[in-house]
Amino acid sequence: MEMKHVIIFAVIGIVALLGFNIINGNSHEKNREVAISSTVSEKPTAAVSDADSSKNSSANIASKPLGEQPKAIIDDATNKIDQAQQSEQDRLEQMSNAQ
Repeated sequence: MEMKHVIIFAVIGIVALLGFNIINGNSHEKNREVAISSTVSEKPTAAVSDADSSKNSSANIASKPLGEQPKAIIDDATNKIDQAQQSEQDRLEQMSNAQ
């Protein structure tokens, strides 16, 4: 096989992969927009459980610009850790009061 044939096949392969990537990326963005719009349109009801709040917080993080997402993720994790520590302290106080 001549060198120009190899180069032509390589260029065709690169163009095919680039086209696939663009098409796949566009469909992923459309799916993401639909998912975000559906979570934003849902109204939270009365009491929100921990699982529901984690879903809402991840939707809020995804709706932020890419530059702010890492900070939002860290802030969300910090809030969850603080809540867990507070509930642990409350349980320890209840146990010490019971004794």
